Amino acid sequence: MQKSDLRKLNLPDVPGVYLFKQGRKVLYVGKATSLRDRVHSYFDDDLIATRGPRVVDMVTKADRVSYEPTPTVLEALVREAALIKKYCPSANVDGKDDKTFLYAVITKEAIPRVLAVRGKDIDFQSKTYNLQTTIYKLKSIYGPFPSGAQLREGLRLIRRIFPFFDMSKPLGAKSKHQAAKIEFNTQIKQYPRSYDAREYARTIRRVMLFLSGRGKELRTMLEREMRQAAKDERFEDAAEARRELFALNHIQDVSLIKDEDGYQKNVPVGTKLGYRIEAYDTAHLSGTNAIGVMTVVVDGAPVKKEYRTFRIRGVQKNDDVASLTEILSRRLKHPEWPFPQVVIVDGGVAQKRAAERVLSKEGIAITVAAVVKDERHRPREVIGARRAGISEVDAVLANSEAHRFSLSRHRMARSREMHSK
Repeated sequence: MQKSDLRKLNLPDVPGVYLFKQGRKVLYVGKATSLRDRVHSYFDDDLIATRGPRVVDMVTKADRVSYEPTPTVLEALVREAALIKKYCPSANVDGKDDKTFLYAVITKEAIPRVLAVRGKDIDFQSKTYNLQTTIYKLKSIYGPFPSGAQLREGLRLIRRIFPFFDMSKPLGAKSKHQAAKIEFNTQIKQYPRSYDAREYARTIRRVMLFLSGRGKELRTMLEREMRQAAKDERFEDAAEARRELFALNHIQDVSLIKDEDGYQKNVPVGTKLGYRIEAYDTAHLSGTNAIGVMTVVVDGAPVKKEYRTFRIRGVQKNDDVASLTEILSRRLKHPEWPFPQVVIVDGGVAQKRAAERVLSKEGIAITVAAVVKDERHRPREVIGARRAGISEVDAVLANSEAHRFSLSRHRMARSREMHSK
């Protein structure tokens, strides 16, 4: 294969996996931070000096390259392992055996653990793992992973999204060291905060999907759960699914971009976007104690230190549009507060247009979406979410947080007034 052949591929500058092939035979599987740069590097003039004769021979034999983009380098890592297991490419495995590689395993226990294990300690036929003469049954085995260091780093990153146990001995073993490790990792949110069999089984299913390279399926599942939870008004569950989904798409996997053969591209893949949504709501009782609030959600997570409360001054009656106009106008007089990408208002077309008029008057280009409620004050429709570039679930979650905060502030105001009489 020649360098000129690459022009036909139109390789993208994104993470992914690539396969060098000879006809239908897969010669080599690799992962990349940038598919374009990585594959092009195999045709550098100094290839034999940097990669060695085995890789030069593989490139010479190959007559084509196929590739699969992945959302993150972390997913490229697990996809590479899945493809190596499937094809056993000669350039990846010749001269090596299962004992050389590391594998990710999930133990078959009441409380499963997720571990990085040497192939020499695994009996693949019986699906067991031998640690210091103790044999543990395994639920799943993933790999082989060419780089043990990268597997361990990958598991650390996955654990930040889906906290799992990774102690060397089963949970509950009588060990002061284990107890200290569990306490520490629970505090830093690397282990589940409280053990619930059903919730933890749910977490393990997510880890299994991810390690098997089925990231797309996992995202679809999380999106479905998020929408259903929001529809059922289980907003905490919806927010958790939203957090997991966001973390999957924006995980900080910079530490994985250095490949084991020394190739490196210093691109911060998965940098957080800092996407800010502000939601507004009002609460009042018979026109008195009118309170307006602003809540802030950044990257799917509430930022409570940036919440603001406005005592509505210029509105004499229960006029939601006028109240919204007042609080949004007052908010815009604080340019020291970061402006959002999206504003969410409670109400329908009238409230949405009122917010747009305020923003337009100030010459500020921020998209507005509105959450319409039914007669029982449940979300019925979201206006403008698509144009704002957010999901309806994002809008509903932000609106629900604003409504919760406005009610709590209103109750506090009423309480103060009653005690002052």
